[in-house]
Amino acid sequence: MHARIAVVTGAGSGIGRAVARTMLAAGYRVALAGRREAALAETAAGHPDALVLPTDVTVEAEVQALFDRVVREWGRVDVLFNNAGAFGPAVSAADIELADWEQTLAVNLTGALLCARAAMRTMRAQTPQGGRIINNGSISAQAPRPLSVAYAVSKHALTGLTRSIDLDGRADRISCGQIDIGNTRTEIMDELGVGSGALQADGTRKVEPTFSVDEAARSVLFMADLPLEANIGALTITASGMPFGGRG
Repeated sequence: MHARIAVVTGAGSGIGRAVARTMLAAGYRVALAGRREAALAETAAGHPDALVLPTDVTVEAEVQALFDRVVREWGRVDVLFNNAGAFGPAVSAADIELADWEQTLAVNLTGALLCARAAMRTMRAQTPQGGRIINNGSISAQAPRPLSVAYAVSKHALTGLTRSIDLDGRADRISCGQIDIGNTRTEIMDELGVGSGALQADGTRKVEPTFSVDEAARSVLFMADLPLEANIGALTITASGMPFGGRG
């Protein structure tokens, strides 16, 4: 069998890097997309089935060029892991600047739509037809952290995008699901102070548990590996004991 073809956005660090490497190890050919070429090359680490493609997901022409290049190189796209994102400013909804709001939504929501649109057009045109899109939500798609209005809104909206793609793709054998990840050990967790004391809803700070990013990557691989006759619409994976379920 020919290797399956995946596109991973935000592949230069964090969850995207872990997913890209996990998929390569599982036998996928993986196109690594992100803004920083050096970081993408570090993720690829010279793997023969990795394709480094610097891309700004907020730029329509660059997204289209990304998918055109993958099709030229490998003939099709089987999986898109829509992962590129930014946390945005840590401010109240009362204080956020319009430019910061628009930039966060541009990356997390418009960028996800542009990549999904290009993937869907590719998947419906290829033979055999179809494919799978996996959107990286966040548990912020279910319950926000304090001072995260732009990020939380973008991730809530991503859930609507996921469900719309899954409906609209049915006729073309395109499925879409969302993974919501909580407190996996990545750079953004350091920015939030999860390991040293993250801001809680009551204004206190609390050290929160984390879990290995490799486990998050294995969950994405599990979703990607399903046959097209099956789909996981929503999957939530969090660090055990983190203050998400219940009341603390």
